[in-house]
Amino acid sequence: MSLPAALKSAYAKPLVHLLCLLPFAALVWAAFNDGLGANPVEQLTHSTGDWTLRFLLITLAVTPLRQWTGQAAVIRFRRMLGLYTFFYVSCHFAIWFVADHSLELGGMIEDIVKRPYITLGFGAFVLMIPLAITSNQAMIRRLGRKWKTLHQLVYLIIVLGVLHFLWLVKADYLEPGIYAIIAIILLAHRVGPVRRLGMKSSPVTRRV
Repeated sequence: MSLPAALKSAYAKPLVHLLCLLPFAALVWAAFNDGLGANPVEQLTHSTGDWTLRFLLITLAVTPLRQWTGQAAVIRFRRMLGLYTFFYVSCHFAIWFVADHSLELGGMIEDIVKRPYITLGFGAFVLMIPLAITSNQAMIRRLGRKWKTLHQLVYLIIVLGVLHFLWLVKADYLEPGIYAIIAIILLAHRVGPVRRLGMKSSPVTRRV
């Protein structure tokens, strides 16, 4: 089966769903089999945060990938990937809120105000909420042109997410540094010569 046919296949979306759920399934398995180390809550918090950032970068990469490869069918997975990003960030927030603050709203707000990296992360989470709510076709039709403007918040969200990770780490900046470089490349694609090069290399996208 050719790549275009595989992307359009009825089995493609279920397969992507399964792949997106694998990290969550691995964490659940580890939680029930003593595989989360000496500090399970910290491991769950960090892992769900890591996967949030990874899915956010993958979602942001869909449009450049479509333009660079000429495979317009990849765009059909973007909404799904975006919603899985929100799923993992919701898990990340819930674990932090329940485990670190025992559902105490006052303590959570104090933590957000006093710790800048949490301020950034919480800001990114809040900005994701309207994107998730308006991701369906009904909201796209209802908002019209405003929908695209609203969903440009994803660019600010990725910046906040990367800064949240960079501020969080104490010594090893390799992983957040890699994410930062990928984010810069993807954001740079939206403007200037990089975007024009992508459009020229994929004339098919101009008709999509």
